[in-house]
Amino acid sequence: MAEQQQFYLLLGNLMNPDNSVRKQAEETYDTIPGATKITFLLQAIRDASAAEEVRQMAAVLLRRLLSSSFEEVYPGLTLDIQTAIKTELLACIQLDGSSSIRKKVCDVAAELARNLLDDNGNNQWPEILKFLFESVNSQNVSCTLPLQVISALLQTMEDQSNPRVQAHAAAALINFTEDCPKALLIPYLDSLVQHLHVIMVAKLQELIQKGTKLVLEQVVTSIASVADTAEEKFVPYYDLFMPSLKHIVENAVQKELRLLRGKTIECISLIGLAVGKEKFMPDASAVMQLLLKTQTDFNDLEDDDPQISYMISAWARMCKILGKEFQQYLPVVMGPLMKTASIKPEVALLDTQDMENMSEDDGWEFVNLGDQQSFGIKTAGLEEKATACQMLVCYAKELKEGFVEYTEQVVKLMVPLLKFYFHDDILYLPWSMPLLLECARVRGPEYLTQMWHFMCDALIKAIGTEPDSDVLSEIMHSFAKCIELMGDGCLNNEHFEELGGILKGKLEEHFKNQELRQAKRQDEDYDEQVEETLQDEDENDVYILTKVSDILHAVFSSHKEKVLPWFEQLLQLIVNLICPHRPWADRQWGLCIFDDVIEHCSPSSFKYAEYFLRPMMQSLCDTSPEVRQAAAYGIGVMAQFGGESYRPFCTEAIPLLIGVIQAADSRAKENVNATENCISAVGKVMRYRPECVIVNEILPHWVSWLPLNEDKEEAVHTFNYLCDLIESNNPVVLGPDNANLPKIFLIIAEGFANESIKGDDDCSKRLANVIRQVQVSGGLWTQCVSALNETHQKAIQDLLNTA
Repeated sequence: MAEQQQFYLLLGNLMNPDNSVRKQAEETYDTIPGATKITFLLQAIRDASAAEEVRQMAAVLLRRLLSSSFEEVYPGLTLDIQTAIKTELLACIQLDGSSSIRKKVCDVAAELARNLLDDNGNNQWPEILKFLFESVNSQNVSCTLPLQVISALLQTMEDQSNPRVQAHAAAALINFTEDCPKALLIPYLDSLVQHLHVIMVAKLQELIQKGTKLVLEQVVTSIASVADTAEEKFVPYYDLFMPSLKHIVENAVQKELRLLRGKTIECISLIGLAVGKEKFMPDASAVMQLLLKTQTDFNDLEDDDPQISYMISAWARMCKILGKEFQQYLPVVMGPLMKTASIKPEVALLDTQDMENMSEDDGWEFVNLGDQQSFGIKTAGLEEKATACQMLVCYAKELKEGFVEYTEQVVKLMVPLLKFYFHDDILYLPWSMPLLLECARVRGPEYLTQMWHFMCDALIKAIGTEPDSDVLSEIMHSFAKCIELMGDGCLNNEHFEELGGILKGKLEEHFKNQELRQAKRQDEDYDEQVEETLQDEDENDVYILTKVSDILHAVFSSHKEKVLPWFEQLLQLIVNLICPHRPWADRQWGLCIFDDVIEHCSPSSFKYAEYFLRPMMQSLCDTSPEVRQAAAYGIGVMAQFGGESYRPFCTEAIPLLIGVIQAADSRAKENVNATENCISAVGKVMRYRPECVIVNEILPHWVSWLPLNEDKEEAVHTFNYLCDLIESNNPVVLGPDNANLPKIFLIIAEGFANESIKGDDDCSKRLANVIRQVQVSGGLWTQCVSALNETHQKAIQDLLNTA
């Protein structure tokens, strides 16, 4: 403590107007070791009881130390001290009550961040970006620290004396803008873009005069990253960059410039995607010709030419920009793309002696199998293969039936990749299957069925064997989407038998894993870290459970009550999910599965009512909003599809549903979806089972709860019922002399403004007709519209224009 007080005195003397006192203080300060200086300076900055000028001086000196002596001081500090410095700086920025201190500390943090770039331009202080982005709503932090980081990086990029440092600063700027939220970047966009343009022009001249390209490569990527984050806000700067970028692609034809050319192609396509078709179209033809010229030379490119991967990605972005107009370019694009996507990795089983003759530098990676044996795979080309496969998926998604000519060869390429374990990104491609089926549909049912048969067995087997839970969930989701698309009859008896066994195994594994986790919580080694791991495992298991639900939903919605005998092998396991003692996620998804049984199997579902009805009723009052939502949806489909047997349960449910809706916190963010499902369920009971309730008593309350803004699907149900009531001139809804119409206009306007209803569906057309009928009665129309604010008036007009 005494040493710290002496240091404060020293800091004060450094600001003394007496030259002799100040000089002596400077000499004393210079004798203090670097690590000790940093410790004392940090303590001074954080000490709120110290004089403000002393704290400011400490911040200035710390910044100066990091600027002038970073390499001599910082690397010699222990890891604990380095971590403490970073933590203390961020804490001070976040918590200090003095804005002037915070600004000074932002300067220190920016200087440290600038120095913590490795030789490849990677940021060694990722916490500062996370902190920065999480602070986007804190003006003191977000408006000061980003400005300091951006300014420091731009200043370093403009340092013409050290090109390698310039390149590192540009790489750091790329890291920053890639993760930077758009809202955080926009205030600094103009200054950032103008600086980048000045640097790009200078470096382009340098390339022409001296042939140096390192910094220009990074600057081009920086521009691309900024455009990608800024999106439509980049439009005003489009003309500033596009001529120079096209010039680079046209003229950077030498072999040593191929990486620059590839990055520039990437930059042009990202800018085009950011600014949109309207702004990009005047240049689209010229850009496409440049890409086509490169594409025609594709066969002359070496396998490791960096332009290949940039070209493949650029074509996909051009497809997103041009939409259906891109189809004309497929004959040129698809050949090289399929060639890259078809790359087969070189693999080998090696003993120790073979291993000595090979190295990872040759592009091989090895996994030790024991017994002096290793499995080796040559990774060259795998990244390009993954990119090419993703681009094929992109074309299928964007072009749909326009891609039909290529669906067969792409399916034959993709299906075997369900067992491709050599690259993570390739394993995540199963979701292409339903997209490819959509493309193939235009050729008729026979062609579509042949394609599905080629996929189906492989997908089911992959669900049964895939060990990675993330990949497994993708495969299960894709399979469910395919079933929905193909419809009734797409699964034969053998498929059902195999699928039933697999799903039963997944559910049994789910319960077993829960038991194992509970056992680990009783273990003597149990602590917070173990609990964190167990919760991660639980989340993975629940996610697989959601995909089991997806598959069952697809099966029930396509095959209806015909699959109930098959479902009975899973019945007891689903019943186990909704037991009161089970975790809320189990109960939620168990109820969702029974919701599907009720909705799609109609009255036939009632034979299983003894298993789910009482838990469903009790779940309407559950503490978990997710469980309440699933239960409320079940009541709605019970009324709509369930038949006579469910009538008393619809009556019983009404007061429970109303209780949820009228709870004080029913519209809180965490509760609103459950509440809206309850409102929809009450509407469905009144609409489809009016004998179960006194409709006229509930109707005024129900209308007052509208519109639904979060659950778009249920919003359509409520609006359709509202149309029924209005079209039948229901006196309760319309009120005496149509007095309730202004309120109804407000409900419709809010629904349309919040996109709860779309302008092109039948529900919107019915609502627009209601409005048009009022429009012809001048006084009533004026009364209804004048009660709306400007936003709602515009919504009404937009609805009339689109529906």
